[in-house]
Amino acid sequence: MARKGLLTGLADLPSDPATSPSYPMRGAGKSMVRSLDDLAQQANKYLEGQVIVELDPEQVDASFVQDRILGDEAEFEELKEAIRARGQDSPILVRPHPSVDGRYQVVFGHRRLRAARDLGLKIKAVVKQIDDRTHVIAQGQENSARANLTFIERALFARRLEDLGYDRDVIAAALAANAASISKMMTVTERIPAVTIQKLGAAPGVGRERWIELSLLVGKASNGARVSEVVNSAGFEELPSDERFSRLYGALNRSARPVRKVEPAAGKASWQPRDRAVQAEIKNSGKVFSMSMKAKNASRFGEFLSSRLDALYEQFLAEDEGNKGD
Repeated sequence: MARKGLLTGLADLPSDPATSPSYPMRGAGKSMVRSLDDLAQQANKYLEGQVIVELDPEQVDASFVQDRILGDEAEFEELKEAIRARGQDSPILVRPHPSVDGRYQVVFGHRRLRAARDLGLKIKAVVKQIDDRTHVIAQGQENSARANLTFIERALFARRLEDLGYDRDVIAAALAANAASISKMMTVTERIPAVTIQKLGAAPGVGRERWIELSLLVGKASNGARVSEVVNSAGFEELPSDERFSRLYGALNRSARPVRKVEPAAGKASWQPRDRAVQAEIKNSGKVFSMSMKAKNASRFGEFLSSRLDALYEQFLAEDEGNKGD
């Protein structure tokens, strides 16, 4: 039987994404979900009022974007035993497979699907015809509300969505996170290699700030060899995920002090032509380059440079390519 009030609204979504958004959220800035309860209600709308069917788990494939770090077998076994004891409480959401006739693709409910497969049971599911964008938003919303994803799992999900070409509004809607939070997630996954994150695992007891601190430590070129030594050491993978995180963090942070990002001092220079009609102040931090001008010809010379930026950049590229060949 379907749970009453489980998911409405998806049927009202427009089928033509070219005419209007194909997901319930209308932009991260305008309708950001404020709490997990709100997010759960939003996720419920994908199932509400729909017919629940029973499918052979072997007919159902995984989502095209992974949202969990595998490894917490104890938690999965608890779920499996609960399903064995009292059955499947809530349906999963699937869609007809976009490229294989007669098969389905999970939108959310991967662990319930796996449990049913292991137990030799049919899987209760709602089948919904939805596009890729709606798929990832529904998957992110349901898992953020109910699957207890850790910070790093959410960060990896955000990274995978961006790698697939989804914009930050879609990612923010899927994870109920603002732009600043998404930016921090991306920064962590840029500094820490994916293989290292997989070695560390989901780290359920570790929050955002500690991951940011670790990313700063791992991001130091001088720590590269030490990171590899720790995560590949004997017995490391047998430790609980939180302990793996702590071991690597402790090995890199010998001072035991909170790690903060230190921006390098900007390099400064000045330039002035022979007639002294322009004076330029130049700052270069390695990531940001700025130049300000003053004196008699500053405005006119600035406009002169601005009007020629395209040509100057093409010249830069040509000379840079030539230098690479030397």
